[in-house]
Amino acid sequence: MRNTAKITTAVLAAGALTLGLGACGSDKDSGSSSATSGPLVVAASPVPHAEILTFVKDNLAKDAGLDLEVKEFTDYVTPNTATEDGSVGANYFQNQPYLDDFNKKNGTHVVPVVTVHLEPLGLYSHKFKSVDDLKSGATVAVPNDTVNEARALKLLAANGLITLKDGADNSATPADISENPKNLKFKELEAAQTPRSLDDVDAAVVNGNYAIEADLKPSKDALVLESATDNPYGNFLAVKEGNEDDPRVKKLAKLLTSPEVKKFIEDKYAGSVIASF
Repeated sequence: MRNTAKITTAVLAAGALTLGLGACGSDKDSGSSSATSGPLVVAASPVPHAEILTFVKDNLAKDAGLDLEVKEFTDYVTPNTATEDGSVGANYFQNQPYLDDFNKKNGTHVVPVVTVHLEPLGLYSHKFKSVDDLKSGATVAVPNDTVNEARALKLLAANGLITLKDGADNSATPADISENPKNLKFKELEAAQTPRSLDDVDAAVVNGNYAIEADLKPSKDALVLESATDNPYGNFLAVKEGNEDDPRVKKLAKLLTSPEVKKFIEDKYAGSVIASF
């Protein structure tokens, strides 16, 4: 992707593993991205986050006096650990329930700045054309991280495939299912693997960004799709606590919620990604 530095999970694994050991070390580059001068380095999932940021970089940032650098990450962990240790100045890939859970489990201090868009979660299948066609005992792949698994189960419940126990929250698992009339079986996978499982399972609940990367069109291909109304899963720009007033962050927040970005989202994603502003 033009002007975008791509970083794979494999390359970054060592850095993620050393967070607890070296986050406060003397690496000469540590914290450089949190200074208020120089480029603002933003970690992002490739689609749609890095694409949206690249649009900003190529079309809006220069006139706003913002030097923006985009780094792509293919996992849901390293962007937050990199933001926490100062390897990047901000990230753009996640929603509030996921961030709350991540901060609690990892002792990180990442906070939202501005919500930009929603990627509706969807149920997809290569074998069936509707949820009514799912047979008894069908296997459904779901993301295995805490928040997205609960979100997937809520999607299935909202469409009558299962019933969750009263009080099931953002940490719900298949153990919280009270009724399962089709006797569905669940295969828990890393979120990025769910679209790749579609040839091996009967259906899969896939996050919007991974669906788009897999050439699925959520607004067209999903058997059922999450509603955007009062949806708590909007994706936002985030920084380490204390960096919210960085002038570069404020500039980017304004650009990400501009009419130009809204039009870009509408034109490029045709309802598969929905602007939240």
